[in-house]
Amino acid sequence: MTLDEMIAQRDALLAARYRGVRTVEVEGRRVGYASDAEMAGALADLERRIAAEKAGARRRIVRTAASKGL
Repeated sequence: MTLDEMIAQRDALLAARYRGVRTVEVEGRRVGYASDAEMAGALADLERRIAAEKAGARRRIVRTAASKGL
């Protein structure tokens, strides 16, 4: 799932939650939630994934190597 897709899902889920609706439709897929707590869990998961995706794009790994010249 791409970052744009996750952001679109999060926005649709937030809008549905604010309206008090437990069913969300994004890109032709419909998802129903049993409770507000379940929606909050889905939102938290999406936020975590979005943050990880954004952090992964900026992550840099620096590796060093040393030897005694023998």
